[in-house]
Amino acid sequence: MKQIEAIKEMQNKGFGPCEISEKLSVDRKTISKYMKQEDFASQLSPQKECSSKLDTWNEIIDAWLEEDRKMRFKQRHTAKRIHQRLLEEYGDAYDCSYPLVQRYCKKQKEKRNNSDKGFLELVWHPGDAQVDFGEADAYEGGIKKTIKYLCVTFPYSNAGYTQLFGGETAECVTRGQQDIFRRIGGVPRRIVYDNASGVGRRIGEKIRLAELFSRFKCHYGFDITICNPYSGHEKGNVENKVGYIRRNFLVPAPRYDDIEQYNEELLDRCEKDWERVHYKKQQPIAELFEKDKASLSPLPIKPFACIRYEKARTDGYGKFCLDGKHWYSSAPEMASDEIIAAIGAHHVEVLNKSGDMIVCHKRMYGNIRTDSIDWRTSASRIFKNPGAWKNSGMRESMPDELRNSLDEMDIAGLKSALRIIRNLSGQYESETVLRAMTEAVNRGIIDEYSTSTIAARIVSTGLDMVPESGPDLNSYDSELIDAGRMQ
Repeated sequence: MKQIEAIKEMQNKGFGPCEISEKLSVDRKTISKYMKQEDFASQLSPQKECSSKLDTWNEIIDAWLEEDRKMRFKQRHTAKRIHQRLLEEYGDAYDCSYPLVQRYCKKQKEKRNNSDKGFLELVWHPGDAQVDFGEADAYEGGIKKTIKYLCVTFPYSNAGYTQLFGGETAECVTRGQQDIFRRIGGVPRRIVYDNASGVGRRIGEKIRLAELFSRFKCHYGFDITICNPYSGHEKGNVENKVGYIRRNFLVPAPRYDDIEQYNEELLDRCEKDWERVHYKKQQPIAELFEKDKASLSPLPIKPFACIRYEKARTDGYGKFCLDGKHWYSSAPEMASDEIIAAIGAHHVEVLNKSGDMIVCHKRMYGNIRTDSIDWRTSASRIFKNPGAWKNSGMRESMPDELRNSLDEMDIAGLKSALRIIRNLSGQYESETVLRAMTEAVNRGIIDEYSTSTIAARIVSTGLDMVPESGPDLNSYDSELIDAGRMQ
């Protein structure tokens, strides 16, 4: 990807294939291939993470190196001494070679020594942007959650946008920026980022970008600067904007049911905020932002797929784990099988080996274990085995009123209700299905036709909306009655 980045950057500067080939010592056919390429989204190819035998001992080594900082310089551990000490204290359990320890110690030393290097030019021109995340509380579906909000600011005009996400992953960074790029109709020429894992890491003068973000950067063709760790002054505009957004847009804590719909509303609110005057230039922010827009690069023809693909193996229940704590269901026939997870900022799509979608889940975030179960899968399983109803997770997640009604049904009635839930889940969200079933139970009309009609009303006009009166049919009634009398 670094070679491709270099080619695209030189192409953006106006170099032709022959010049790029000469400067990079790369075959001209290869140069032409990547100059013509417009879509750099990742394909369904697994990314293998390389591990080291030394990973088990890294925490111990780090602790020793941290203790050394309190010791005299000449009385600190060398890489050789660390290797010997591990052999002495852990014996056969330690099976790593000295070169592994040597390389790791060198890497940690460079990381400490380079922490104070680097500087950032603080003169901001039209078209430059800064990006950072903030943290706040919000109520999603009535449940209080800790959310991350992405801030993209333009220091020249002091204009800014924000978008809410569950985390700070590469999928969130790319999705948020793409939505903002499409909103403003262009791409900033240079963007400054925090030293965040979703984008990449800067260690000294070396920058290692996340794979998805690297492809995103090539796709949109902008330059980047990664700030030094703990150097907020290098991107002071967005640092201030993070606080401004929290105070003015997220107090009181926002409440929403659909985070993507709420993000659309936030874009409108951000632009309305530009009616105020710039704190220093004494011009409306909206007017200054026109100069920012005039300096943007054009959008590429195709949008970028802000998705990361990951292979996973399901357990005996057809469930698989992502991010260490979050479990998602697939389908009964996929139990103990391999699936492909298409991981986005807001959703996780489960694909089979052919790339066809099996089910789509809302993506879960946080450090607490979660279990996301697809209603179609659960209803299908219980429909085949209604005896498992009492101990099913689906039963536990239902409202008390609906759960109690289903508990009182006989096997035939329960199977009929589960069939309705299964069929409706293929057309509507689980919340809509639950509301429709609850309303049907309250009205005593638990049949598929009536329940689907209620679900359609919930989605279209809502149950509280009075139906339209429609045309006056009295004249037709009179004609039919008269015709009947004549016969």
